[in-house]
Amino acid sequence: MKSILVVDDDKQIREMLREILEREGYKVEEAENGKEALAIQRERPSDLIITDLIMPEQDGVETIIELVQKDPSVKIIAISGGGRIGPRDYLEMANALGASRTFYKPFKRPEILAAVEELLKEK
Repeated sequence: MKSILVVDDDKQIREMLREILEREGYKVEEAENGKEALAIQRERPSDLIITDLIMPEQDGVETIIELVQKDPSVKIIAISGGGRIGPRDYLEMANALGASRTFYKPFKRPEILAAVEELLKEK
């Protein structure tokens, strides 16, 4: 069973993604921020990470940088609803730093599932 780590400070987003992904047969773990995500990934590496970009403690951009430094082949989906500079700029930065796919919030269920399936086939 493929495992996915969902990282978002918004509990509703985490729970929604968990429900969508578990229905498709994936094992899902959750983290509220980048620091927590890195600790989980060290202990129990996931096949794919879905991370928000704007979070307290440690944001998604810093998290992507650290994940890619530790494992350049890691599969990451970055999601963002915005921030001070707008979601497009954050998502472009995430892509440049190593995110495999990016999505604006709110995203559509079929789009995220298609990206998850595609990236996990590559693994």
